[in-house]
Parts: sequence; C-alpha cells; structure tokens
Amino acid sequence: MLLLGQGDYELLWGDRTPDGRPRPGRGRPSGLTRERIVAEAVAIADAEGLQKVSMKHLADRLGSGVMSLYRHVPGKDELVVLMYDSLMAGPITVPEADHWRDVLLGWGRSVRGLFHDHPWALPVATGERPMGPHEAGWVDQVLGRLDAVGMPPATGLVAVLTVDCFALGAVRPEIGATGETAADFFRFLADPANTGRFPHLARVAADIAPDDPVEDHFEFGLHRVLDGLQLYLDRQ
Repeated sequence: MLLLGQGDYELLWGDRTPDGRPRPGRGRPSGLTRERIVAEAVAIADAEGLQKVSMKHLADRLGSGVMSLYRHVPGKDELVVLMYDSLMAGPITVPEADHWRDVLLGWGRSVRGLFHDHPWALPVATGERPMGPHEAGWVDQVLGRLDAVGMPPATGLVAVLTVDCFALGAVRPEIGATGETAADFFRFLADPANTGRFPHLARVAADIAPDDPVEDHFEFGLHRVLDGLQLYLDRQ
C-alpha cells in the first residue's frame, strides 16, 4: 500500500500554472519534464508491470541520470500517484445523454475500460492517495452531465461514487481473464471431491454449457446498481 501524506497532495496540486499544468523546474533545462517522466513510467508499467518501474530503469529509458529525475519527482511512490492521475488526462468517454442512467452507464464503463487498459492501476486506485487534478476533472465532467439531466448535485455525487466503487470491485476478477469460458472458471469442479465440497457451485456450473463465455457480470451488476438508484429516486 502506498503511504501518502501532505507532500503527495502538494505534488499533485501545488505550484501549477493557471491551466493546471506543473510549472517548469528551476535551474538549467535538461530536456526532461515531469510529464515526459510520467508518460515513460506509464509505458513501462503497461508493458512490463508496475514492479518494473524503478528510477534506474526509467533513467535508462530516458537517457538521463537517475539524479536528474529527482529534480522533478521525489521518488517512486510519488511517481506512481502522478502516473495514476495522468491516465485521466483526456476527456471522459461519457455521453451527453437525455437520462441519468445513460450517463452513469458510460461512467461505469469508462472506469472499467481504464483498468482493462492499465491493469497495474487497480491497486493504486484502491490504495491511500489524494485525488489529483485529472481525476477530479473526470468526476467534474460526469457531474456536469448529471446536472444537465436534472439530477440533484448531492445525489449525483453519491451516485458517481457508488458506481465507481462497484466498478473497482467488479473489474478485479476480469483483469487477465479475457475470453475465459465456464470450463476454465469452474475447472476445480472436475475433481469429484470438490463437487461434493461445493455442491451449490457444482449445481450452478452444471447448468452452463462448458464452452460458453462466463456471463458478463459487470454489465449485469452495473444495471442492478442503477435499478436500485431508480427505485430510490422514485421514492423521493
């Protein structure tokens, strides 16, 4: 778990230009920028995993000295926080819809897509960290979409956070399991001892064709979360 403090907040939010970009570092220009360092670190994590991101490996990839990196980033823990926030630098893929349900469906699917594209980011998202400016931008955009369709602001924020929490939990078993069939998922039930040990799972598995993909539990769960929100709004 990342142990973060006030310095991480300042790293994300302090000493920025009016448009939110980090101010250039002091001293002689080196060709390095914080954005370039973070982008290269993300590329390493995407290709090799987060454990392969080290200041030495990063310096080698950038053709720089390790100490030059520390002029822009205090260390790896702080770098990871910046990496995660950078994943949300672009506009969010949430439609400007006529109904809040379509907005929140888009929000949930956007969160899911981020972690499928960057699996290393999931433990970062669920660890201790401050919200960064790009993440805040995503949340602000989806709240704007909900405001446009008439959802009260406080309800909109709770709805966004609820869908976000669902997506974080639901995407975990999906990562690395693309294309998994029912036979793969329940392969431990091939052992008769396990069939007797887990009779209810065995009964469910027996009703699923072995070559069928495992049901898309994400879409099922996301729609049920929104069904519950609809009931809540109806009662208001």
